[in-house]
Formats: sequence, C-alpha cells, structure tokens
Amino acid sequence: MNEYFSVTNLPKTATFQMRINPEVKAKVEDIYAHCGMTLTDAVNIFIQQSINIGGMPLIVTQNSKEALKQQAIAVLMSELKKGEDSVEDKSDVIDIDDLAKDFGISL
Repeated sequence: MNEYFSVTNLPKTATFQMRINPEVKAKVEDIYAHCGMTLTDAVNIFIQQSINIGGMPLIVTQNSKEALKQQAIAVLMSELKKGEDSVEDKSDVIDIDDLAKDFGISL
C-alpha cells in the first residue's frame, strides 16, 4: 500500500457493525471516556494504526505482557547501541552487555 490514508481526513460513508456484550461495551466505553474518546474513536485509532504498520497494531499471543516486554527491551537496546556507536570518545561509554546484566536482561 503506497498511499497514506488518514482515517480522520477521509469521508466516512461506509458503516461497520459488530455484536458485543452490553456489559463489555459499557466497560470499554467507560475506559475510553477516561481517555477522552469514544468507542468509535478507539476503533478508528486501531484501524489507523493497522494501516500505518500494515498489520495488527498489537501483539496477540498467549503471553502478550512478556512479548511486549521483550519487544520494548529490543527497541531500547537498539537505541542504546545507536547512541554508543555515535560517540567518538568511547572511554565514557557503558558497555551494553554490562548494562543488560545490571538489569537482569539476557541479550
């Protein structure tokens, strides 16, 4: 998909319907209301993120919490490596492997 789509700017002429338990709907509407949005806003955000990344905008696994943690660690370590590589004077650089050990992270 080469075109950039923004769900906020495109005309909304199609409809989408789904069945959901009324108690679940009320609970999730309350959650989103605390974030200042409606259920429709949240669905549109989900759709926009799906378009942005070309797939599911979240990790769906039996152990999503651990998968998200590992993904965050991978991103952090990558950013740390970029920072380390950008420093000219390496004498003050903390070794990434040592840092990982300090936090109990296996690379």
